[in-house]
Amino acid sequence: MSTSYPKKDAAGVRAASKSVRTMDQVPTLLRLATIPLAALGMLAVEWGVGNVNMWAAATLAAFTTAMMFCWTSVLHEAAHHTLWPSQTMNVWSGRILGTLMFTPYTVYREVHIRHHAYLNTPRDWELWPYSDPKASLAFRRIYVWFDLFCGILSGPLIYGRIYFQPKSPVTSPGLRREIRYEYMTIVAFWGLVWTVVTMRHMWLIHLRGVLLPMYLSALLQTGRKFTEHLGMKSIDPLLGTRTVLPRALLMRVCSYFNFDIFVHGPHHRHPRMTHGTLEPKMQEYCRDHPGIPYPVYPRYWQAVRDMLPSMFVNPACGVLAGIPIGQVPARERDPAPVKVHDFVDDVVQDVIDARPKPNESSKKSG
Repeated sequence: MSTSYPKKDAAGVRAASKSVRTMDQVPTLLRLATIPLAALGMLAVEWGVGNVNMWAAATLAAFTTAMMFCWTSVLHEAAHHTLWPSQTMNVWSGRILGTLMFTPYTVYREVHIRHHAYLNTPRDWELWPYSDPKASLAFRRIYVWFDLFCGILSGPLIYGRIYFQPKSPVTSPGLRREIRYEYMTIVAFWGLVWTVVTMRHMWLIHLRGVLLPMYLSALLQTGRKFTEHLGMKSIDPLLGTRTVLPRALLMRVCSYFNFDIFVHGPHHRHPRMTHGTLEPKMQEYCRDHPGIPYPVYPRYWQAVRDMLPSMFVNPACGVLAGIPIGQVPARERDPAPVKVHDFVDDVVQDVIDARPKPNESSKKSG
């Protein structure tokens, strides 16, 4: 489904994006409490808190997992440069978290920029292989379960493709040098950690306190990715992602500590908007365009229920999700993509509508 939106949105969005420079840091600091709380959970294992009984061990693992799950959202905000007003603080926060999650910050950011600009198309590196026409249905049906249950491995693999593939769009020597140094830092950091763990005979504690929560949080993160994207066909950000406006208290708390990433549609259309402005923006779109069937859900389980058939039948996004190529609107066929090197204010106006139409491309080539 293709939808045009009024151009008047642009001025408001650009004004909202400037709020990054003046945003209130108190809510951000509260959300960042998940980082020391996760560290506390890991230390509690070493202190023997989980040795009381099975329930204590399970509760501690669940708590640490929940806190680590929020780390992915902190990395996400740092990549968008909406975590801090300072770009330097965003970059170094992202590098630290990326090192902890086996994923170089620059790799994550370059992939994520293209995820926003080319959502649900073959150029969407983050949704590989689900948006890649070269990936067979059989392969995707197998990979989707590897992606879910081995997210701690599949995540770094999916992001790392943009650096290691011969046809990588990341060709800048400076960027590639940064990525190389970030990979070297990851190897050095975890090599040191695992050397100390081995020398102190702490592998059991390390597995229970660090690797198990990391594994479970990666599983949750992959599940969130599927809920937002799997089975979605449109490249329009508001129609090609599932948005949850949580109403239950638990989900509102979870959304808060994840920087409202569940409000995914407006975030995808306006990558520079800060987290606190996303829900009002979605409500504004629903109010101004009542005839458009936005995939918006008041309960997270409803979005999961809508996604689940895609996991079993056809794990895909975009054209692979089932819409015949002949029925794809011209503006969504992506004949000549606008090249992007950073997040834009409005994906529809700055990328999708800025692309030459198929007939324009043929005239130019002729």
